[in-house]
Amino acid sequence: MPAAVLVPAAGRGERLGPGAPKALRALAGEPLLVHAVRALAAAPSVGLVVVAAPADAVEQVRALLAGVVGTTALEVVAGAGDRQGSVTAALAAVPAEVDVVLVHDAARPLVPVALVEAVVAAVRSGAPAVVPGVPLSDTVKRVDADGVVVETPERAHLRAVQTPQGFAADVLRAAHAAAGGGPVATDDAGLVERLGHPVRVVPGSPDALKVTHPLDLVLAEAVLAGRRGAAHEAAALHQAAAVHPQEAP
Repeated sequence: MPAAVLVPAAGRGERLGPGAPKALRALAGEPLLVHAVRALAAAPSVGLVVVAAPADAVEQVRALLAGVVGTTALEVVAGAGDRQGSVTAALAAVPAEVDVVLVHDAARPLVPVALVEAVVAAVRSGAPAVVPGVPLSDTVKRVDADGVVVETPERAHLRAVQTPQGFAADVLRAAHAAAGGGPVATDDAGLVERLGHPVRVVPGSPDALKVTHPLDLVLAEAVLAGRRGAAHEAAALHQAAAVHPQEAP
């Protein structure tokens, strides 16, 4: 059974500045959401992508993504006022027989297909919840309400968590059902942790960066340009090898 991926994309993204909802901001001429969904749909293990769009843009987003997903099924639903509510709305559109569900931020437009596959594989190996994480390069301080440092955690034991996060479908459904009107979690793994389930961390990717501030768009443009340059070089080498096979390494 192919996995489903939920993409909460209803947020405004105020830190990115005024304008369209964050998921619809342009990166190299295409919305962030288009880049993200294209990458998710390209993953062999993914059979369904469910996007929670701004309530007033459901039809616009459906039309925008129609030619992006290829043979992967697509659903677009109305999102909520916060991320948690949007994921809950998207989860309701997933068929009961789907056993693995991923949640991915539209603001991570350049997620590698290999990372998506690694998360799915880790869930299928028996982990109830899986998150990609990367080591921190900065020292982190925990402070009190007055801004006074109370602890310096050991950096070697810390990870910056990315998406997609993967879950056994029944575990994610139970976590959202239990959340109710309680505190809003910043990610779905946090909801699962509240139920006492272990969360496994797999290696993340620098390419899965999150676009939050204007400078992040510049960094994402650089990553995308690097990918295109590498693809062009690979194509040129392939063409040269076809023309002059005796000179190929």
